[in-house]
Order: sequence, then C-alpha cells, then structure tokens
Amino acid sequence: MKSVSIKIFIFSIIILQWGTPGFAAVLPDTAILLSGNTLSVSPVRTITLASTPSNVVYPENLESHRAQTIGYIEKFSASKRKYLLNTYQKGKKYFPKVTAMLKRYQLPQELRVLLALESGFNANAVSRAGAVGYWQIMDDVGREYGLHIVAAREKVSAKKKDERKNFSKSTLAAVQYLRDRCRNLDNDLLLMVAAYNCGVGNVWDAMKRSGKKDPDFWAIKKYLPAETRSYVMNFIALNVIFANYDNFAKQKLVFNPLPPQTIEIINHTPLISTEDCDL
Repeated sequence: MKSVSIKIFIFSIIILQWGTPGFAAVLPDTAILLSGNTLSVSPVRTITLASTPSNVVYPENLESHRAQTIGYIEKFSASKRKYLLNTYQKGKKYFPKVTAMLKRYQLPQELRVLLALESGFNANAVSRAGAVGYWQIMDDVGREYGLHIVAAREKVSAKKKDERKNFSKSTLAAVQYLRDRCRNLDNDLLLMVAAYNCGVGNVWDAMKRSGKKDPDFWAIKKYLPAETRSYVMNFIALNVIFANYDNFAKQKLVFNPLPPQTIEIINHTPLISTEDCDL
C-alpha cells in the first residue's frame, strides 16, 4: 500500500509539471528537483540587491567634466592598468616637488601629471619634433624661459649641459610657461593643457574656428589635432585614477551606478528517494 501511494504522489507531480504550462503558478515559489534517485521540493526565495552607486571621485577642478569623460576613463583604466600602476609609483618621487612649485605660482595641482604624460619621468626623452627632457620643452621655449639649450647639432661637453634634462630647472620653466598660459587662456585648465601639447597659437586658432565668444575645450575639441584631443583626455584620466588610486588598485572602482539586481535562492530539501519505491 505504501508503494502505491508513493507512486500516485510522484505521478501527480509529474502531471502538474508536464501538463500545466504555468507550473510556477500552481506551486508558487517552489522548485521541483529530480537529481539521480532523489526527488525534492525546494522553496525559492527571491532577494533584491540594492543598487550600487558610483564611487569615482573627481578632483574639484575636473568635476564639471564628469559626464564627458567617465566612459573614456573607464576604458582607459582597463586597457592601461599596468601603465597607471607603474606611473603612480614612479610619481611618488617627482609629484610632490612639482606640486610645491605649482602651489608657489598658484596653479592647479592637477597639472603635475603633465610630467608623466610628457616624458614618463625620463630626463633623456627626445620627441620627433625635437622637444627634450622631463617636460619636453622645445629649443625656443626653453631659451625664452631662461634654460641653457644644447641643440642637437652641438657636441655635449661636461661644462655645457642641456638644462631641459635638469629636473628642478626644467620644472621651473614648465611651471612659468603654464602660468603664462593661465593668464592668456582665462584660467581654463583644459585649454592650458591643450596649449602645452600643441602650442597656444593652435588653441587660439581653434577657439576662433568654433565661432563662440568664450569657448571651452569641448567647444573647440574637434578643431584641435587628434594627438591633443587624446592628450587632454589622458590628462583627466590620470588625475581621476590617481585620486581614486586605492580603489583602482584593489579593482573596486564603480564607474557607473549599477541598478538593483534580483537573484533567486533555492533551499534544497530532499523529499523522497526513488530507490525505495516500486516504480
């Protein structure tokens, strides 16, 4: 008799499962599981996880550019992770000195990362255009700001060294150059950065081409060289990543808010073993 009743019970469950399209409606929040020789009825619990807010903090001078840059920074942080980790560590030696100089001239401390973008902290770096040293200063600009320049055609001697390769002297010249750009670009940080890369003349030309009275970087972006557009975006990316370095290093940065997520948890409860049934 026991065997027969078990047969009918199992058969009725199978009929419900196979014959009722909305099985979940017949047995709500319940899962019927058959694993090997064990039949079980398992209640299903639905849990909703709260949304996860973005935890990316922007430096104060760059907060207004969040909407235009957050997507770029997210991709940059993934594709350039090793570079960012190495640059941050190398910067510990140089950035404090640059920050002190920028503070002396009342300039935004975010400009310190230009050192990393320009030369990667390499005193002997030379660009295809002929820019030399830590801050990649061209011959004419170096002379304008009081640096002794050794032209490429000149033979370097022990008594005649190119001061663009001297960290302290070249940093002073670079900061003074940025101070002047601050004055003639109305204190616009991104325009100053663009000017450091492509020259203030090209920035002025782009501003005129935009047709706007007081254009910002976003208004003139399409009129600037591609290299300069990337340069400014990378400038923002380095500052944002370094401002969130601990979370970045631990891979805990959330760039965009994550919506609430629903998950189902099945509490597995064995009901009967078919090994004991005469089926």
